Amino acid sequence: MAKTNSHTDAVLIGLGWTNSIMGMELTEEGLDVLALERGPDRDTVPDFAYPKMADELTYGVRYQLMQRPAKSTLTVRHNVGDTALPYRSLGSFLPGNGVGGAGAHWNGHTWRPQPQELRLKSYVEENFGSDIIPEGMTIQDFGVSYDELEPYFDFFEKVAGIAGKAGNLNGELQAGGNSFEGWRSDEYPLPPMARTLNDTMFHDMAAEQGLHPFPLPAANASQAYTNPYGMQLAPCNYCGFCERYGCLNYSKASPQTCVLGALKRRENFNYRTNCEVIKVNLASDGKTATGVTYIDENGEEVIQPADLIIMGAYALHNVHLLLLSGIGQPYDPVSGKGVVGKNYAYQMSGGAVLHFRDKEFNPFIGAGANGEVVNDFGVEQIDFGREGFIGGSYLNAAMTNGQPIRNMPLPAGSPNWGAGWKQAVQENYGHAMTIGSHGSNMAYRDCYLDLDPNYTDDHGRPLMRMTFDWKDNDVRMTQFMKQKIETLSQALRPDDYRLSFKDFDSHYDVRPYQTTHNVGGAIMGTDPSSSVLNRYLQSWDVHNVFVMGASAFPQNLQYNPTGLVGGLTYWAAKAIREQYLPNPGPLVQA
Repeated sequence: MAKTNSHTDAVLIGLGWTNSIMGMELTEEGLDVLALERGPDRDTVPDFAYPKMADELTYGVRYQLMQRPAKSTLTVRHNVGDTALPYRSLGSFLPGNGVGGAGAHWNGHTWRPQPQELRLKSYVEENFGSDIIPEGMTIQDFGVSYDELEPYFDFFEKVAGIAGKAGNLNGELQAGGNSFEGWRSDEYPLPPMARTLNDTMFHDMAAEQGLHPFPLPAANASQAYTNPYGMQLAPCNYCGFCERYGCLNYSKASPQTCVLGALKRRENFNYRTNCEVIKVNLASDGKTATGVTYIDENGEEVIQPADLIIMGAYALHNVHLLLLSGIGQPYDPVSGKGVVGKNYAYQMSGGAVLHFRDKEFNPFIGAGANGEVVNDFGVEQIDFGREGFIGGSYLNAAMTNGQPIRNMPLPAGSPNWGAGWKQAVQENYGHAMTIGSHGSNMAYRDCYLDLDPNYTDDHGRPLMRMTFDWKDNDVRMTQFMKQKIETLSQALRPDDYRLSFKDFDSHYDVRPYQTTHNVGGAIMGTDPSSSVLNRYLQSWDVHNVFVMGASAFPQNLQYNPTGLVGGLTYWAAKAIREQYLPNPGPLVQA
C-alpha cells in the first residue's frame, strides 16, 4: 500500500531552471510549495567546489552529473517501420541529474528567439506562400508573440546575469550588438566577456566580409553581479570547466547560483531529492489532477496530494510523464490525430576546425559562452523561396576549454594513436580554433514521441520511444551554412581546416554528442486539436497541470533554448498568479 502525505498547495516535478523560478513565483504568492527531484541534491559547495569539479575524466568523460541510462532512458528509431532500441550509452544528448538539472552543466549560451520564429508558420505563409512548406512538415506558431514575452526575457536575463551587448534598444540599432535581434527594453545586465585571440580574428575577418559580428550572449559573469533575488555571481576566471561541469567559481548562471539560495530561505518552500514522480494522479472525471505518485529514496511508493502540478523536468521526461499519466490524447502519425508526443525536434549543427602553425590560442583560457557571432544567416535574413529550405543558423567562433582529453583537435591525416599521435598533439595543441553553425530543426509528421511496446523501465512502465531522422529541408539548411563557414575559414588563411556537416546520406546517430536541445512533444498553441498546452503552458485537458520547458516548442529555434524557456516560465507564472489562482478551474484565457 502506498502511503499518503499531507496535502500541499503545489507540487513541482523537477528542480532545474523552470521549477526554481516557479518556486520563487508561487511561494511569493503565498502557496505552500513542494519540489520533487528524482536525482541527488547538488550545490556549489560542496558538490562543485575546487578542486573536485576540475576533473575532466569524472565529469567531462564519465558524465557524473548526467542521468544514467540504466535508471532513465528511452528507445530510438529512424522511422515508423523500424523497431526502436534503447539508448544504452550517453552520447547524442546529456540530460542532467539532480538539483539544477541540465542548468548546472550547460555552457551558458543565452538567446532570445528572433520575433518571427515564434510565429514561424504564419511568417512563411505570408512571405513565401504555403506551397513552400514541404509535405509532412508540421511547423506551427507558438501562440505567443515576441512583444508579449519581451519583459520576461528581460527579467530572466537579469536573474541570470547575462553578459552581452544590445543590438536593438527600443527599435534603435546599437553599434557592436546583434543588429538582427528583436527589440530590447534594456541593455544586458553585464558587459560582454573579454575577447580571446580566436574571437578577435573571427570578428575582424567577419567585418571585412561585410557581416555583422557581435559578442555571444553569455551566462558567464563578466563582472561581479547581484541579481534581483539578491544572489551574487563572481567574475568568470576563464577556467574552461563549463559544459558538463558545475561552476566552481559562482560565475556561470545556474539554479544554484541564481535562484535556489534565495528560494531555500522561504518557509513555505520544501524539496525532496531522490524522489521520482511516476504518475500524475487524476480525479474520476480525468479533468483535474489530485496530486502525484512518486517513489521515495527508500524505494517506497508515496501519494502526494496537491491542488496545482507544475511539470518542470527535462523536455523528454515531461512528455513521458504526460503519456504515462493519460493527460492529453497521444499523437498518431498515421492519422495525424492526437497531440502528446507530436512535433519532436532536435538541432542542426556543424562546423570547421582551423589549424595555424603561427598562432597560439592558449585554450586553457576559455569559458562556456566566450565567443563572437554572426547572425547574418538567421531565420529572418534568408529568402526561403530562393534557397529551398526553411530555417536558419548563427555562426560563431568560441574558445570554451583546453581540456586535454576532450579538446585535442588535430589536422587531417594525423595518426589516431601511438608515437605519431603523441607527436601530432605536441605540435598542434593550442594551434586550433573552431567556427560552428548552430541551426534550427523543423518538425515533421513522422518525428514524434510515444510509448514503446517492447521495453519497460525498472518500475514496469513503458519506456518512451523516439522516432526521428534528418530531413532534406534541414540538411539543405546546414549545407548552406557549410558554404558560408568554408568562405569564412578560407578568409582566415589557416594552414589546414576540416569541415564537419551532415549531408543527404546522413542518418541521426545517437552515439556522438551533438546537443542536449531536445524539444517538442508537449507543444503550446492556441488550438487544442493541434497542441498539448495553451499559450500559458496550461494543459488543455487537465486545468491544474502546467508544463514548463522546451517540450512546449512546436519546432526548434536556430538558438539555444534556455533564454526562451526562462522567458516562457515567467510568462506562465504571471498567468498562474494573476488569472488562475484567483479562480482555479477554467483555462487561462488570452
